[in-house]
Amino acid sequence: MADSLTPAERSHRMSLIRSSNTKPELLLRRALHAAGVRYRLHKRDLPGKPDLVFGKARTVLFVNGCFWHGHKCPTGHIPKSNSEFWRRKIVANRARDARSIRQLRMAGWKVIVVWECATNPKRLPTTVYRVLESLVKSRTKGIVPASIAATSSRSIRGRPDDAEL
Repeated sequence: MADSLTPAERSHRMSLIRSSNTKPELLLRRALHAAGVRYRLHKRDLPGKPDLVFGKARTVLFVNGCFWHGHKCPTGHIPKSNSEFWRRKIVANRARDARSIRQLRMAGWKVIVVWECATNPKRLPTTVYRVLESLVKSRTKGIVPASIAATSSRSIRGRPDDAEL
């Protein structure tokens, strides 16, 4: 299927897509701020420019768009139009994400990845709770109140100190 837009029109539309301050990121930021959590935004001196940085907990958080980062959910599909381009783009995005996460871990940072689909209104409270749980574990270095330790978060590649939500 051919693109219905001219290259100039497509370029203009693509330039309007944000990489920071996205709707899912803003929803999560507001919810965390309301819970009393404070953070830094988009630290350029860290690999991958994490969306949120929790310095005292030595934790960073990325809010990944399901489409752009190839999440295995209905939103994370590859378009039928120009599918080879999109497949290469998403594979490159995932490789860049993995490289940034690896560099952050090597520098001693804990990494939390929150997917866009985890910020929808039904799932946001659980997502916020899991982020808070992960931050408490980071700040207390393993000493976690029983009420929070009762629920576990999923980990990335088996690392119990990282979380993917």
